[in-house]
Amino acid sequence: MDTFSWVEYFAGSAAGEKARPYIEGGDAFTPTIVIAEFVDKYTREKIDLEERLKFIKTKSSVTLLDEDTAELAGRISAERRPLVKGWGLVDSIVLASARARKMKVLTGDEHFRGLEDAVMIK
Repeated sequence: MDTFSWVEYFAGSAAGEKARPYIEGGDAFTPTIVIAEFVDKYTREKIDLEERLKFIKTKSSVTLLDEDTAELAGRISAERRPLVKGWGLVDSIVLASARARKMKVLTGDEHFRGLEDAVMIK
């Protein structure tokens, strides 16, 4: 799960509805960097996030950034930045976390469009 997916899910948008079966299916994982982005966004917007955070932690496995995944993220970042305008290190960490688990990123973030590792919900 990336931040886009969680935000859209809680907003009840069309993209959030597409994310629903993945989220409620019980097989999702959320990288810790996504938690940081999520908290940052909701705090800036002054939206209560405690119940949402509890839900994320209940419906997905929160995964820590380990050394191998961090190294993979650095390699992905060096590869993707020249190809995708606005590609950031957070994108790389999310993608590396998925690849390390042989899973896909559920997203609507255009940075991921065209990647076989991504399921686009937008």
